[in-house]
Amino acid sequence: MRALLQLLRTSGIRRAGAPAVAAARLPLGASAGPGPRRAMALYRTEERGQPHSPDYRLFFKNVAGHYISPFHDIPLKVDSQENLFNMIVEVPRWTNAKMEIATEEPLNPIKQDVKNGKLRYVANIFPHKGYIWNYGALPQTWEDPHRKDESTDCCGDNDPIDVCEIGSKVLSRGEVVHVKILGILALIDQGETDWKLIAINMNDPEASKFHDIDDVRKYKPGYLEATLNWFRFYKIPEGKPENQFAFNGEFKNKAFALEVIKSTHECWKSLLMKKCDGGPINCTNVQVCDSPFHCSQEEARSLVESVRANVQGIL
Repeated sequence: MRALLQLLRTSGIRRAGAPAVAAARLPLGASAGPGPRRAMALYRTEERGQPHSPDYRLFFKNVAGHYISPFHDIPLKVDSQENLFNMIVEVPRWTNAKMEIATEEPLNPIKQDVKNGKLRYVANIFPHKGYIWNYGALPQTWEDPHRKDESTDCCGDNDPIDVCEIGSKVLSRGEVVHVKILGILALIDQGETDWKLIAINMNDPEASKFHDIDDVRKYKPGYLEATLNWFRFYKIPEGKPENQFAFNGEFKNKAFALEVIKSTHECWKSLLMKKCDGGPINCTNVQVCDSPFHCSQEEARSLVESVRANVQGIL
């Protein structure tokens, strides 16, 4: 019951007989607090357009049914006192479509990446099929392309920080799950730092075994080596060279990973407060009340409806 009351308070849903209140808006960088462990109950998704088409978009709503940005409005942390973070699933394991948060579009829906007018799919890297983890991103993080990382000597890749979720379940596109951070890999992609977090779904049956990167080696032998090889080779079928890594491809531990997350969260805060040059990044949000990019629920709905109109016009 306490968890339900917390959910009602944070979502703005009114109990019978209670006074009407506005939907809660979070100050910059605030966590959602210790709510229920099943994060997806707090968020819903809505598809626009057809899958495997350039027009496909997956929008996010909160529990009250209001449109939000998964990039900016979903809190980074589940509980400020725990190693527990929200992860937005972009690509389910074993699939090939390169889906991603549309960082340059209003409310940042998930879409399929397009290059040279063609939808992007990753190749199958023998002996695997598609992505070998559930792949996604941490909200409220940003790898600043104008800031040189001291540990890699390269600037960021202009995206939220990526997550490889290694649990046993194949997750769904648009699912929001609570993950424990275990470690991190520093991919250098065309001269840019592209961090890859290693994490596990808190609700995975084996999650209690995993606390740091060495536990992945112990309980999932070969998985880190497969991950390194996947990232090294996955662009070769496109005619590109092997990817490179900082630290000679060494996976750093949880403590190192948490510091990287902290740094990218601070970069995101600067982005949302217009303290740095975000370039084409769209910072429109509904719940970060002190951001100059904040919009109303009505404005957010109009933005989504304009996408629907554009898609129908194309069709």
